[in-house]
Amino acid sequence: MMVKRWLKYATLASAMIAGCPATFAAQISSIAILTPEPGTDFGWNQQGIAAAKAAGAKEGVKVQVAENLGYGDVRPTLRDLADDGAQLIIAHASGYNQAAPEIAAQTKIAVAVTDSPSSLKAGKVADYTVSGQEGAYLAGTLAAKMSRSGIVGIVVSGEPPAWNAQATAFILGARAARKDIKIRYAVIGPAAYSDAAGGKRVTASVIAAGADIIFGQGNGSSFGMLQAVETTPALDGGKVYFIDVVGDKSSIDKGNLLSSVLWNLTPVFTAMIEDLKQDKFGTHNYKTSLADGSISLLKTKHIPEDIWQSVNQVRDEIISGKITVPADYDAKTLHDLLAAKSE
Repeated sequence: MMVKRWLKYATLASAMIAGCPATFAAQISSIAILTPEPGTDFGWNQQGIAAAKAAGAKEGVKVQVAENLGYGDVRPTLRDLADDGAQLIIAHASGYNQAAPEIAAQTKIAVAVTDSPSSLKAGKVADYTVSGQEGAYLAGTLAAKMSRSGIVGIVVSGEPPAWNAQATAFILGARAARKDIKIRYAVIGPAAYSDAAGGKRVTASVIAAGADIIFGQGNGSSFGMLQAVETTPALDGGKVYFIDVVGDKSSIDKGNLLSSVLWNLTPVFTAMIEDLKQDKFGTHNYKTSLADGSISLLKTKHIPEDIWQSVNQVRDEIISGKITVPADYDAKTLHDLLAAKSE
């Protein structure tokens, strides 16, 4: 009788477990993030580290941070983090896209890479080719409405997919808001992400070409862009404004920071941890949007209220689907768009 009763309860327990997949959720206790530059750049690196810590706190997991690693071979660091117990490693730079999947295959540790959607592998590799294209469309709207000269500039530290998508959306937003707007586009270098001196030099040249608002995408090089707008007057002698991306430099603003396309990666990294717990990691890639708050546009005191309201109206139309902002990561599409209305 005792054996039969035990078998009955065992069968019942098995049935209950089968009906509750969450019972099999993996126990995740530690994740890690790698960044090429220090987490003090008010941009990509700082936002990534802050988001990983926030997601870890939300999910109750330890977060290991390996920062300022540069763009060289990070395989030893990846192995060390795996040995230290990381169950998910976020390789927070496109330059790590080859090394991270290799180490994932060797160590059986899940990794997340960026700007490499085709790297998706169930249980092993997921991509977060995130971009603020919806926020960049709003930034283009804002720039077009506030430009005195009718000329706005885009300065980039390279042409990675995320920058391309944002630049394309910025142009679309600017042209929708002001049909006669002129765009000046300049690239500092093929991978000049930390080239502040180059950022200052190239931005100054774009201002000299008539731009009185600069949309800058650059990580560390954006500090040089900001210096250029602070020290180089527009052709009319007035102030040049800067629209940043990813982070918020308000604390160091000297009066020229107009706005920023803010990225909040906390929802993205939180979703990764949840997917890993539920054995869904690597089955899909991750995106950002205005609707979930992972993308937003910074409001500063330099933006008149009526213009801000009109930008918010466009925001509402994007969220509702009335306006569709494409996520086009291709540099050729961007250059074709620029050439379509060559100045």
